[in-house]
Amino acid sequence: MFGRTREEAVERLRGIVRDCVSKHLYSSAIFFADKVAAATSEPADIYMQAQALFLGHHFRRALHLLTSSSSSASLLRDLRFRYLAAKCLEELKEWHQCLAMLGDATVDEHGNVQDQNDCSAMSLDKDGEDHEINIISAICFLRGKAYEALENRVQARQWYKAAVKADPLCYEALECLVDNYMLSCEEESSLLSSLQFGKDDGWLSTFYSCLIKKHDKESIVETKFKGLERDGIGASDSPFGYSLKNNTDLLSGKAEYYHQCGEYQKCFELTSMLLGRDPFHLKCTLIHLVAAMELGHSNDLYLMACNLVRDYSQKALSWFAVGCYYYCIKKYDQARRYFGKATSLDGSFPPAWIGSGNAYAAQEESDQAMAAFRTGARLFPGCHLPMLYIGMEYMRTHNFKLAEQYFLQAKGICPSDPLVLNELGVVAYHMKEYPKAVQWFEKTLAHIASSLNEIWEPTLVNLAHAQRKLKMYHKAVSYYEKALTLSTQSLSTFAGLAYTYHLQGNFDAAIAYYHKALWLRPDDQFCTEMLSLALEDDCRGNAHR
Repeated sequence: MFGRTREEAVERLRGIVRDCVSKHLYSSAIFFADKVAAATSEPADIYMQAQALFLGHHFRRALHLLTSSSSSASLLRDLRFRYLAAKCLEELKEWHQCLAMLGDATVDEHGNVQDQNDCSAMSLDKDGEDHEINIISAICFLRGKAYEALENRVQARQWYKAAVKADPLCYEALECLVDNYMLSCEEESSLLSSLQFGKDDGWLSTFYSCLIKKHDKESIVETKFKGLERDGIGASDSPFGYSLKNNTDLLSGKAEYYHQCGEYQKCFELTSMLLGRDPFHLKCTLIHLVAAMELGHSNDLYLMACNLVRDYSQKALSWFAVGCYYYCIKKYDQARRYFGKATSLDGSFPPAWIGSGNAYAAQEESDQAMAAFRTGARLFPGCHLPMLYIGMEYMRTHNFKLAEQYFLQAKGICPSDPLVLNELGVVAYHMKEYPKAVQWFEKTLAHIASSLNEIWEPTLVNLAHAQRKLKMYHKAVSYYEKALTLSTQSLSTFAGLAYTYHLQGNFDAAIAYYHKALWLRPDDQFCTEMLSLALEDDCRGNAHR
């Protein structure tokens, strides 16, 4: 080694291996790591060789090195060796062997790990400095992935919860729980409140709270976003805090909040700006697609779908985008076909199941729609939308009792979604339970996160209808008038207001609003007949004066 000591020469080779890995020269890393391990036979060097093999996609060889050497029994007592061997089995899709490699452990429904015999783990020099994610957390997460691949979603959910509880920095575990709708709103909030964040990670707690379902009041949610945008990473009173006001992940969360509030135009404008900056941010792309579909922007959907299919032909999101385009232009057969292709590529992609069910429902094919929604409900127990849409299908077929049961199940999963509360009011109205309908509609208005906009106009009209049925005429008139401030093109509002004035004996106002209703639809039979009656009643009243 020409003047170098043996230790210096080996340390230099270790440095070369680390540099090769950082430059993604994996064959070179494997070559030099093999020489270091042969020279020293030290566990840390064997681990470095196995990791180089793993990064170079030589999974079988890495697994053989970790499990077949003479010292494998002692090596696999180290959690890092065992974890790397399990990662090899994960890549090879050998899920049962992967779980066996990770060892025996149980977890309860709250994510608390029990009977884990990992306390005898050997120590190993860390790869980084002192800013590492707990290895126990990584092992719990890998167990969750294995159980999810084996379609044991209950165990997967529990292990993901265990992973994020073992170390809140394990974002991937929280991402799986949230994106795959594994937890209800209450369970998400409970999990976040149980996490033990470090003293410098207060911002992360707030960031995580912005990722979960967002049906809180606008002021509460906006305060969280503004706090992160202002203070960012670091204490609010520290001059060294880094602002997150331009962070794409944070702004995507805000766009999702706008979508859930029904602020589709604001959502679309924000996602358009974000995708102009980062065109390949797939979470933002999904939000952009659903906002564009709500707004009927078929041209934007077409362009997005073409680009996604070109760049990500094997991702469910790409074919979901194609389905959204066809749904938007009301070609439901093609929409169903592409939503189906998305589910075949990724059976755990929630929007595709919802889209498929809605495409069937649009053609009044209730059985197939129900099948898609039930599959969604089974796969994504934390998503209330399948239950909501099943209830809507039952209501469309006038099975109101069953509809109410499914709406209540949806409310159990997400108690604060105003859309669910509105549907409970509608079904109560159809069952002629008018006091209950008024209560549900009032709760709906109380739970609307942002200011009222046009999508909530039917709720105001329905509340007014229910109050009219209860002979609460003054309240009914006030809600009809509120509805008119949101939309002046609703026949139902004008007709309801006219009829309410008619019942009050205010024939002049009733006649005026019947005329306005007939201006919107001249052939409306109810308004035509009631206008004639109102004119007769008015003439009769004038004759008596």
